[in-house]
Amino acid sequence: MTYYCYMLLCANGGYYTGWTTDPLRRLKQHNAGRGARYTRMNAPSELVYVEEVADHSAALKREAEIKHLKHPKKAALVSDTSHNILPSLQSTIEEESSS
Repeated sequence: MTYYCYMLLCANGGYYTGWTTDPLRRLKQHNAGRGARYTRMNAPSELVYVEEVADHSAALKREAEIKHLKHPKKAALVSDTSHNILPSLQSTIEEESSS
């Protein structure tokens, strides 16, 4: 099973960080109001960062690391294409949103 850490950019300009086995499904859950309280209060959300991690334990650790970063460091992480695999998922996201 593949695990991912992800960041959402919320309507208030803040980042929400989490982990999942399916980033696209999780984004839909957040935007449907079935995600975290933070994303329900600051919806809609946009997926801006996805990083593949080795296992569940690594996902939890990486999520904690990202959550402790200040906003400018999170923004830099979003721009860092060496870890962010979102561009490779972009075509899938566009297909899902058009259907």
